[in-house]
Parts: sequence; structure tokens; C-alpha cells
Amino acid sequence: MSDVNKIPEGSCPHCSPAPAEEPCCAPAEGSTGCGCRHKQRTEEEYKHLITRLNRIEGQIRGIRSMVEKDVYCTDILVQAAAARSALNGFTRELIDQHLSTCVAEDLKNGGEEKLQEFLWILNKLV
Repeated sequence: MSDVNKIPEGSCPHCSPAPAEEPCCAPAEGSTGCGCRHKQRTEEEYKHLITRLNRIEGQIRGIRSMVEKDVYCTDILVQAAAARSALNGFTRELIDQHLSTCVAEDLKNGGEEKLQEFLWILNKLV
């Protein structure tokens, strides 16, 4: 995995990137209790998510520009719907990745913490 996918040094004073042999989703080690958790993603997963986010960011900038130019309301609403759809697609992709890696790994190891955490966040999403 390239350095582009690693957590920048200093982003959390109590954490550092987890070695590849650690689980994909793990609480940060250490006695500081900062609560930071990190997800090791493949280069492909990382690029795919960032591409989606860049597209969404561009759509939002476009909507802002439309507002600044006093574009007609329904034209802006159409673009807002497209941005919402793109964000929903990003969310679905992240859910798929989380279920197939973090939750599946936790269940395989006899845990249910990740499943309970996912069910909690799912209630916020729907």
C-alpha cells in the first residue's frame, strides 16, 4: 500500500497507522484513551471512495455557483437531487465495505461489537 493511504503523522497525537497484520478496523492502542479508530483500505478502495467524494464536492461547488448566479430554483433543486444521490451512493459503498470487512471480521472472531455499532449508525442513516 502506498503512503497516500496512510494516516498522516501528527493527525492524532496518540495514534499511528496500524501495521498491515492488524485487523482492518481496530481501536487505537495506548493508554491515552483518545478513542481514535482507523480503517486500513486497499489502494483500490481508497481511490474509489476519494473519486466519489471529489465528484460530490464538485457538484456542491456547482450548486453554490448556481445560487450565486441567481439560477432558477428548480434547476438548482435538480442539481441538489443529483448531489444527494451521489452522496447516497458513497454511503452505500462505505456500508458495503464496512459490512464485508470490519463487521464480518468481528463476527468471525466471535464478537458482536461492530454489528451493534453498525445497527446504531444504520438508525441514523434511515
